[in-house]
Amino acid sequence: MFPLGADPRADLILPRHHVTDPTSPPTLAQRAWRAALRSPQLGLLLVLFVLATALTLAAGSHVDPQSGRMINNFLNQYTLIQMATDASAFAIMGVGATLVIIAGGIDLSVGAIYALAGVVMAMVLRAAGPLPPGLTLVLGLGTCLAVSLLAGLANGTMVIGLGVHPFIITLGTMWILRGIAFVVSRAESILVPASLTAVAKAPLGLGTALYPVPLLGMLAVTAAGGIYLSRTVMGRHVFAVGGNAEASRFSGLNVPRITLGVFVLSGLTAGFAAFLGAAFYGSATSSDANGYELYVIASAVVGGASLSGGKGSAISAMLGAVLIVTMRQAIRTLHLDQNYEWIIIGTALIIAVVLDQRGAKLLTERLARDA
Repeated sequence: MFPLGADPRADLILPRHHVTDPTSPPTLAQRAWRAALRSPQLGLLLVLFVLATALTLAAGSHVDPQSGRMINNFLNQYTLIQMATDASAFAIMGVGATLVIIAGGIDLSVGAIYALAGVVMAMVLRAAGPLPPGLTLVLGLGTCLAVSLLAGLANGTMVIGLGVHPFIITLGTMWILRGIAFVVSRAESILVPASLTAVAKAPLGLGTALYPVPLLGMLAVTAAGGIYLSRTVMGRHVFAVGGNAEASRFSGLNVPRITLGVFVLSGLTAGFAAFLGAAFYGSATSSDANGYELYVIASAVVGGASLSGGKGSAISAMLGAVLIVTMRQAIRTLHLDQNYEWIIIGTALIIAVVLDQRGAKLLTERLARDA
């Protein structure tokens, strides 16, 4: 018997915290999951995961002569660190190129800026003679950044002042800057001080033949580019100019100054990449970074940057560079013909542009239907 006034269904009523309220705000985990699903980097991460898994399964293994353990030919720390080193130059310059592309331009001169900055740095350090390691580091990095700053200023000034498309301007400066590097260096390979190489090849506690400094440089530039684009007013202005330059001008934005700024930043990233590259490999020559323009632009476009402007991401540019290097590594690991590298990268570039255009078209149609 139940007491008078008691509800016989009381024992069947669930506690309040077991009842799901459809109007309650989502939990932190639910918000994180939804943000991950909406992330523009999700597709790139999935492609990288599938490609890395396939390579791990197909690469085979070998016996480590030191430890006697079986090591996968792809999924090992030496291969992964080397891939990060290879991707670092593409990714660092890709972040700068992405800024230019978002603003509606393009920069074909990044490889030439890389070569000129590295050559001038090596010549300055050679002329300066023996210096303390700290001063060598400061002088080398300062020289690279100064040369690349001037090159970026030249690109931006000509694009603004001459009113010529950035493709033509930077195509011309690509040949001019590389020619200057060839003339001043007399096509020699100029060594850099060993103290500089020791910094770039510092193991940082990881062990012999593991050099994470280029990887850390890549992550630092990517983080700085991501913060600049997503967390600053200047970054939003870059997107605005790329989306509609005329509307931005009528809104009071200084479009020439923003255009000049993105070319300067693109030059600076090329100079920083040149510093890391010359320091890591121990020398600089006028032929350095020859053809890197393809890899840099491909990294930005594969990462989702729209060549029509107004769309792009620093993190996606880094992931695009990592994807391209992973495809290159797949050719080496599977012992395929190296000539297929260009075919694969060119195909990936075309597919990325086509998917971007199709996605933009579908978005426009959806917005029109909603309106």
